[in-house]
Amino acid sequence: MNPRPGSIAAFVLLLAALVPAGAWAANETQAHWFIAPFGGYTTYSNNFRSGPLNNTATSVDNGINAGGRLGWVTGSGLGLELVGGWSPSKVKDATSSTDMTFTHASADLIYQPTLNKWGGPYLAAGGGALSTKLKDAAPTNPFTFSPPSDKADQLDQGYAELAAGWAFPLAQHMALRLEARNLLWIPKDHIDQAKVNYQIFGAALEFRMGGKAKDTDADGVPDKDDKCANTPAGCLVDKNGCPLDSDGDGVCDGKDKCPGTPKGAAVDATGCPKDSDGDGVWDGLDKCADTPKGAAVDATGCPVDSDGDGVWDGLDKCPDTPHGAIVDADGCTKDSDGDGVVDGLDKCPDTPKGAKVDMDGCPIEIMEKETELLDTGMIRLNNINFETGKSDLLPEDMPTLDVVGEVMRKWPDLKIEIGGHSDSRGTVALNQKLSEARAGAVRSYLIQKFPDLKPDQITAKGYGKSKPLVPNINALNMAKNRRVEFVVLNKEVLKKESERRKMLQK
Repeated sequence: MNPRPGSIAAFVLLLAALVPAGAWAANETQAHWFIAPFGGYTTYSNNFRSGPLNNTATSVDNGINAGGRLGWVTGSGLGLELVGGWSPSKVKDATSSTDMTFTHASADLIYQPTLNKWGGPYLAAGGGALSTKLKDAAPTNPFTFSPPSDKADQLDQGYAELAAGWAFPLAQHMALRLEARNLLWIPKDHIDQAKVNYQIFGAALEFRMGGKAKDTDADGVPDKDDKCANTPAGCLVDKNGCPLDSDGDGVCDGKDKCPGTPKGAAVDATGCPKDSDGDGVWDGLDKCADTPKGAAVDATGCPVDSDGDGVWDGLDKCPDTPHGAIVDADGCTKDSDGDGVVDGLDKCPDTPKGAKVDMDGCPIEIMEKETELLDTGMIRLNNINFETGKSDLLPEDMPTLDVVGEVMRKWPDLKIEIGGHSDSRGTVALNQKLSEARAGAVRSYLIQKFPDLKPDQITAKGYGKSKPLVPNINALNMAKNRRVEFVVLNKEVLKKESERRKMLQK
């Protein structure tokens, strides 16, 4: 068996093809020592001990090889290896044979990445010295490569070597190395004639000492077992090297400063929940994320409005607002007409100032006038005072007319005649003209003061002194005759409403 020098190169290429992409750089170890007992098989070239100086044709039997390797490898996989071995053999020529002992020792540079799951390749290159010794050789032994000497039975030379192999992991600190090694004989007196190659094939059981598996991300799990190789510094990991996140907030245990975050809460880079609107409910759990500052919220982070006035609790300075009341920005009720009944609950929001009202905010006088309207079909006012001989309303007349206006607003379908009446003083023509002007002045005031009244349903008519209530025999009676009457022209509307109210009372 005489492999050619190219056979080892082919072996190296085969190993390289078997290495997964990236394996050369993966799973490197920390620096470590190793020792590896070796056993194998040595193949020699036929011209192993013959050469151009004596050109004697010989053959050498291939045989076993025993030896070992001792070395130091850094964390990057580069190191130094000492190699030694011994092989017994026979050297033959055409007429005789003799036993030969072959020994070799070398120092190599080695590149040996840490083993991954399926092992890993390694390469070594270097050189050393070899010795071949013959048993019972005569001084004229033809097997000498150099000129005859008194040590014809022993030949010492230098050599260069290249080795390649694959290491299979057996345990954490032990591997099986399969190796092919080529040695190039370099004659010490004829370096230019270095052309004799021989090979050693075999296996070594490698024991590693003083090194730990490399842990690139420093998480305590070796790279070869680490399924999450880029764990951030400080994270706690499981047995596979993957970060733990006990509260499931996306920040790993060890870096999480708030390890008990409720599930679903949004957190910052330190794993602590965020509360953007400051309402005490964490973002992610807060269903109302833009709660105004200071507002009280429920468990979902939504503002609470206990009195239903539209101003959130916590911001509501008047927290017990009656339902339906209109409030200001502070949640406090308003009373626009100052009658003591708050807006929203006040059924008569424009009550004249100073008027006494009922619980609905309506002046009691309005209720009385409405009752008068329902009972008599008219409202009679004897306290409307005009300037003598004029139709101008006096300021003190206006609150009374406002009461009538409020009643009329409650009855938008009524047709009303405003009748003006005078006492007997003066001529008929003067009283007629004056009563018409005064009735018209009352109509104009009401339409202007209450825009929601329908002008086409309100008429004004003057009766002068033609319809006195009582004889004009004294001042009291004449005051009664000077009056303004609001007479319903379509009394059927009043009748229906009166019947409806009686039914409600029942």
